[in-house]
Amino acid sequence: MSPDALTTLIAAGVPIALVAVVATLFVSRRRTRDDETTSPTSTVEHVPTQAGAPDGDASGVALDVPPTAGLGTDEATATVPAGDALDVVAPQDAALADAVVVEVPAPAAGRLARLRDRLSRSGSPLGTRLLAVLSRDHLSEDDWDELEETLLLADVGAGPSGELIEALRTRVRVEGLKDPAHVRALLRAQLLELVDPALDRELRTAPTVAPDGTRTPAVVLVVGVNGTGKTTTIGKLARLLVAEDRSVVLGAADTFRAAAADQLETWGSRVGVPTVRSEREGADPASVAFEAVRTGKQADVDVVVVDTAGRLQNKSGLMDELGKITRVITKEAPLTEVLLVLDATTGQNGLQQARVFGEVAGVTGIVLTKLDGTAKGGIVVAVQRELGVPVKLVGLGEGPDDLAPFDAEAFVDGLLQ
Repeated sequence: MSPDALTTLIAAGVPIALVAVVATLFVSRRRTRDDETTSPTSTVEHVPTQAGAPDGDASGVALDVPPTAGLGTDEATATVPAGDALDVVAPQDAALADAVVVEVPAPAAGRLARLRDRLSRSGSPLGTRLLAVLSRDHLSEDDWDELEETLLLADVGAGPSGELIEALRTRVRVEGLKDPAHVRALLRAQLLELVDPALDRELRTAPTVAPDGTRTPAVVLVVGVNGTGKTTTIGKLARLLVAEDRSVVLGAADTFRAAAADQLETWGSRVGVPTVRSEREGADPASVAFEAVRTGKQADVDVVVVDTAGRLQNKSGLMDELGKITRVITKEAPLTEVLLVLDATTGQNGLQQARVFGEVAGVTGIVLTKLDGTAKGGIVVAVQRELGVPVKLVGLGEGPDDLAPFDAEAFVDGLLQ
């Protein structure tokens, strides 16, 4: 090869080598930068859990646990008594949990005082009319008829109304009625006797402890016709229990009303209470109830509150459904309360509902909603006489903390203000 040709090749090779080196460095730096900026992704694999249903039904159930519920992953995972897969909605990540604000419910003690104030502001004519008639100089038969009519219109009921009128007649003959303060004291005493302050109105929400130290949560089953404020009442009850420093799990076993589970979940999340619910509408209510109780046991909570459907179109169907829920729940824990929610404004219609649920559900206590805005305060007396169980809670308004333990004396004083 001639010297001129060699020189030409060397001159051409240098630029090619430089280009190759530069290209190699560029590719190397590009790969390094990509590796540094690419983070690994984690895959969460869902493992369905299956078990046989106690009564042979199937239902997919999800546990919706708010970030502040205090349930770990192991505690939140439960086995549904069903043939379908169990979907567990785990707590949100820490960043989202920090953004959630959990409300602090009003203490229960202050609510008792509000009962009398709300009743007195409602303008119920029961106490006012009774006092007006009894304060007349001379009571004729027409006056006594007016008194009885007032009691009947207030849904006190025929039996209790007759008893009150007879007691008042006797006291008037013996003591006379001249001093307004005396009239008021006499009427207060008779009304208080009808409401019966001696009834046990304690809400049984304390967990039981076995001799071996095993804790079992109290289980509260809530029944009532849809439209009485049942699911809202359960949400308010959860707040009341949280205000008393009790840990709670809610069970959305009203699976036939699409909005019921969502509504209950919303109420619970506001105070950091988890909700066990079905992923599909129309699922087996007993399975949801069972899973709620099991979840409550695993999480070692104090109280499990279970919502139920409120359909009255078919009494036998209602009986079967509530009976099955009761049987399934008691496989895990005994029922400590069965609360019947009634709308205080419905009067005698409410009594008919009370009769049906009293027959099929073994009611242990009554919750009266909308008591503050009704002229039918006598429903307290009537429903207690009808079922032979006490009114334990009353709804005083639309606020989230307007559910209070019932106090007989505060109730009567509110009627007479």
